[in-house]
Amino acid sequence: MTGFDTVLTVDWSAAKRKPRRQSKDAIWLGVARGGTAQQQIYCRSRQEAEAWISKFLEEEQAAGRRVLAAFDFPFGYPRGFARRVTGSDDPLALWQWLEERIEDAEDGSNNRFDVASAMNRLFAGAGPFWGKPDQKNWPDIPYRKAGISYEEVAERRSADLAAKASSSCFQLFFNPTVGSQTLMGVPVLQRLRLRHKAAVWPFEKVETAQAVLAEIWPGLIEPAVKAAMAVAGPEEIRDRVQMRLLSQALGRLPAEELAAMLAAAPEAAQEEAWILGTGYEDRLNALAADEPGRLAPPPLSNDCFALPAGVDWTPVDDALQLLKDRLGPVTGGETVPLADALGRVLAEDAVAERANPPLPNTAVDGYGFAGGRAEGPHVLPLVQGRAAAGVPFDGAVPGGSAIRVLTGAALPDGVDTVILEEDVSTDGARIAFNGPLKRGANTRKAGEDVSADEVILPAGRVVSPADLALAAATGLAELTVRLPLRAGVLSTGDELVEAGEPAGKGQIFDANRPMLLALMRQLGFVPVDLGKAADDRESLRAHLDGAAARTDVILTSGGASAGDEDHMSALLREAGAMQEWRIALKPGRPLALGMWQGTPVFGLPGNPVAALVCTLIFARPAMGLMAGAGWQAPQGFEVPAAFEKRKKPGRREYLRARVRDGRAEVFKSEGSGRISGLSWAEGLVELGDGPGHIKPGDPVRFIPYGSFAM
Repeated sequence: MTGFDTVLTVDWSAAKRKPRRQSKDAIWLGVARGGTAQQQIYCRSRQEAEAWISKFLEEEQAAGRRVLAAFDFPFGYPRGFARRVTGSDDPLALWQWLEERIEDAEDGSNNRFDVASAMNRLFAGAGPFWGKPDQKNWPDIPYRKAGISYEEVAERRSADLAAKASSSCFQLFFNPTVGSQTLMGVPVLQRLRLRHKAAVWPFEKVETAQAVLAEIWPGLIEPAVKAAMAVAGPEEIRDRVQMRLLSQALGRLPAEELAAMLAAAPEAAQEEAWILGTGYEDRLNALAADEPGRLAPPPLSNDCFALPAGVDWTPVDDALQLLKDRLGPVTGGETVPLADALGRVLAEDAVAERANPPLPNTAVDGYGFAGGRAEGPHVLPLVQGRAAAGVPFDGAVPGGSAIRVLTGAALPDGVDTVILEEDVSTDGARIAFNGPLKRGANTRKAGEDVSADEVILPAGRVVSPADLALAAATGLAELTVRLPLRAGVLSTGDELVEAGEPAGKGQIFDANRPMLLALMRQLGFVPVDLGKAADDRESLRAHLDGAAARTDVILTSGGASAGDEDHMSALLREAGAMQEWRIALKPGRPLALGMWQGTPVFGLPGNPVAALVCTLIFARPAMGLMAGAGWQAPQGFEVPAAFEKRKKPGRREYLRARVRDGRAEVFKSEGSGRISGLSWAEGLVELGDGPGHIKPGDPVRFIPYGSFAM
């Protein structure tokens, strides 16, 4: 197994729980796919970070993607330290020893100084650990390094010296506190390692592992970080920039270069660990640098859903046009083999590497010669040999002679016309046939189908099996495609319970989430189940924080109005990115739109019928844009009505419908609580904004579910 599909970089912290507002010196995570940095995640605590990373690895492994997870603290200690503590030189035995002893509370309080004290007592004299918040507590830990003799174990590892890292894994306090980061990080690594069967580099073989844990140091790309900070300005958080650029650099490394880095660890690293990329600093900085030509979509602004001044009720067509104008691609790109490109969205034009057909060839089995022939009988001598597909004739055919040719064969020199085998008599030395025959008959010209350097598939196209045939025929082995849009689905409300769970009085089963998750998969997106959030603002905030880090777009149902328990709307307003579109639509009038930490949020109605209609009419084409596939309007057809209905003006209506005997039937009830109508229907009948009286036989617009890719 070579290369990694996804790179996760982790900037760890030994600090106490951080505030809700994104800040420095916290835990920051960076994710890159296909060499493009996708997102940077802010975690307030080590518990939150561990849960996020574990869930991330689980989802990546389930999707069949190979992950490199790189952490910015030492994976090991100087040679001899593990044996003194555990009786073994195995660094993973020390991991287990620490995991069994380190205690860490959600608020950040922990016992790392107690554990370090216990380890110091195993060594003669002072140290090796030093540094603490005050001089009185933990008497086994020196307050300062002065007086510690690093004779039993070295102060720094070989990796620290090679990378010119100034810190030591024995320094527990006073910046940089790498020692504390290690004590608080190694137990997390041990749990992740066991939980996800991850291999640890360089302690274990990693060639066939789906998840690999490795040590990194952001200082290796300091020039690239400085350059990016100079552009971003003082308000930017340095840790976030580091994780973006580091994940980007590792993700852009060709598989063979990354394999060389992994193989570069010296013998000492088997016990002490090694910093990935040491000795390759120039290469990593070059790859980390932001490149203007790379496919990296711009972020959406918080006010991208803002309605024009004075707009209250929004007609459906106006709402669709606003979405079309305001949204654009949000996913990066990657280059994949043809076999992996089916159903993906092209990130750039696919250009033919060679013509199809590459050479003039014959369209039939028969005999080839030069020039057409007039009406009447003709006899031509045959040259020895033949031309077949993949076995060209080696030589030229003299004028006035013919040669045996088979379908698909490249035309030999001296041949531009072919006569069908059925129209010829032959004795093996000559052929006889009757004219007339036009010059060029039964042949194909070079490039007749596609010319070399011609655009064969435009950016934004969803790749089909036929597209793969065309790409292969024109010499392409790979296509550059968009990363799949990751669509998160979140249900809200205390009244919801999972199907199969006991439902109490006043509770209902959650129908929206299974419906919308299945719809996302059917539409070609990656569905991300965000679970359900209770009617509690802090709980919902935590769900949204996690969702923004894992998805490209969030679909929520419920809580999108303005009532006491409508926390979704309240949180979006608090973030300064809430827009409530009161759309002239039935069913599903309110549609809350907003941004949460840079991720678009579609707040759908809680009613399943309205939730599905709003998703199909509004979210589906909008997500097509965000996925890079462009705006995809559904195809409707006029058919006679098999029903009668009077309609008031002011709102566009969508009726659950199906076609029988060429006529559109509608569900017996328009009540939006009748979920059975969604299953009964095979599409929607669209009734315009104005008044109407539809009678049986009148033409109506029927939009089959298939037009939405359902």
